[in-house]
Amino acid sequence: MQNAQWKCDPSARTSAGARFQDAPCQRQQGFDVAYLVEDDPSVREALGELFASNGILHVPFSSAAEFLRCVRNDTTACLILDVRLPDMNGLELQRKLGSEGAPPIVFISGYGDIPSIIQAFKAGAMEFLTKPVNPQLLLPAVRAAFDLDRERRRSTAARMELQRRFSRLTPREREVFPLIIGGMLNKQAAAHLGITEVTLQVHRGQIMRKMQAESFADLVRMAGVLGIPGPDSVQAG
Repeated sequence: MQNAQWKCDPSARTSAGARFQDAPCQRQQGFDVAYLVEDDPSVREALGELFASNGILHVPFSSAAEFLRCVRNDTTACLILDVRLPDMNGLELQRKLGSEGAPPIVFISGYGDIPSIIQAFKAGAMEFLTKPVNPQLLLPAVRAAFDLDRERRRSTAARMELQRRFSRLTPREREVFPLIIGGMLNKQAAAHLGITEVTLQVHRGQIMRKMQAESFADLVRMAGVLGIPGPDSVQAG
């Protein structure tokens, strides 16, 4: 098996003149990637060999800054993160990534102090392992992290697609939407908006078409994903 790891090389460039960090990172696309941020070369090498022997594409970094410069967010991934790094505490990096759609994190540390472990899990860490890392614990944690990130990406992509469809609705159709999905009869919704029932039905048909809903139940499901309130919330407002 070809060695799957790569490093960000400033000399690497694509024919299209992309930024240097994008060139090697393009190899990630379509693969599950384990980002390994660890300042100890011996640990990086040992874990790199473990990942390679188990068919896991991994990308090693020696510092948080190097990771932040080179990482891309367009593929399923997990982050194996040392708690104590020379330039930034791993928990600080976790906080920094928290609002940026970071991949699931598996912490590794030679100092498994209880406060750090609690803080990591409260912030959403997948696992916290002490060094020397047990492969029988690390590998399942990495694969579980891949599964979680893959599901998150599917959910995000589906939500963004629904938001795109919703953006095509007219202002009136957006008024009609919460009324009909909340169970209000056409006659009631029409009276609420001061329009005829026939006009209401036209708007309803347009909503179904633009949202590409296969059924009314499908439309209700979409409304739930988008967080569209029912008629009670509309009337209360």
